[in-house]
Amino acid sequence: MIELNLLPDVKQELVKASRVQRIIIVASLLASAAAIALVVTLFSLSQIQKKHINDLNQDIAKTTAQIQKDSQLKKILTVQNQLNSLTALHASKPAASRLFNYLIQTTPSDVSITNFTVDFNTHKITITGTAPTLSSVNKYVDTLKFTQYKIEKSKTSAKAFSGVVLSSYAVSGQGGATYSVGFQYDPVIFDINKTILLSVPNQTSTRSSTEQPTQVFKDAPKQEGN
Repeated sequence: MIELNLLPDVKQELVKASRVQRIIIVASLLASAAAIALVVTLFSLSQIQKKHINDLNQDIAKTTAQIQKDSQLKKILTVQNQLNSLTALHASKPAASRLFNYLIQTTPSDVSITNFTVDFNTHKITITGTAPTLSSVNKYVDTLKFTQYKIEKSKTSAKAFSGVVLSSYAVSGQGGATYSVGFQYDPVIFDINKTILLSVPNQTSTRSSTEQPTQVFKDAPKQEGN
């Protein structure tokens, strides 16, 4: 069977152009429909988001009004502020528990303490006690004067105590002596955020190496006639 194409070339080009045109029109319609659908979707999402934001704003306003009506609000905020400041207060408070160890390390083995006071505001310590001789008291004073400290892992050291003064002393008829000594301490040695290493002069034998810690304290001698 033989088929003959009787359409002229011009007619064939026209048919082909019409087919391409229809394809382009269909593609354009589909693209337009997709764009319209996307615009509608975005618009819907925008309206939903606006409604959600408005609902949240209303909830916030309602809750704020309820909180402001609460008569305990100021107390609650005050307590909260105090709780927030606890960390800073803890970091700034002195490490008072170190005082006992410092006394053990610096007090000569033949000297006893009957009373001591420490003022963490003025950085002053006052110690009273007894010793077998006045020479022992002088050794105690020298020990405090030359005691050094350094912060752990630091290569430099500094004086732990300054202004060491033997404010009063007395020698009893039995050869014993009483004393009172006052001095300033470097606040760093009680810094809770630092580890402090105390260095005591070697010429002084202290309780830290010779006796039990509790032996550093002794009752004050009774006055005659009491």
